[in-house]
Amino acid sequence: MSEVPSSRKTRRPDRAAFIIAPALIAAAAVIWWDVARLATTSTYAPIGPATVPHWVAIGLVILGVWSGFEAWRGDFPKREAVAIGPVVWLVAGLAAQMLLLRPAGFSVATGMLFALTACGFGRRKLWATIPVGIVLSFIVWVIFAKLLQLSLPAGPLEHLFF
Repeated sequence: MSEVPSSRKTRRPDRAAFIIAPALIAAAAVIWWDVARLATTSTYAPIGPATVPHWVAIGLVILGVWSGFEAWRGDFPKREAVAIGPVVWLVAGLAAQMLLLRPAGFSVATGMLFALTACGFGRRKLWATIPVGIVLSFIVWVIFAKLLQLSLPAGPLEHLFF
């Protein structure tokens, strides 16, 4: 007969996971409710616009229930301390994109998101990452806005070329 390791005996239920589990289930409920407003599958195709969101909602419910069981058992590994610096860089990148999207356009706003995210991951050379991010974002804008004819916000840079 095998014995339970002593670290297993002292583990307590994970409170953070008890918060995450219902949050996942709530997100699934919101997705399911939103998808219920879409048209159901058509008569000629079994897959419609609601198919993938339904599967995502089902997956979130499964993950929520699983997280709840794992939280109760205390099987989550011990988490490392949160490094605040990278989180601040990532949030700053998202804020910069939201603030710059209309006035500066997709390429500049997403380029700033790219550069500030790179800073969050340890690349501190903004003078290099901002231009690289803008160029990559401009390429993405050209593919989506011009080739695929999707609507992305255009700014001065995009109007300079198109």
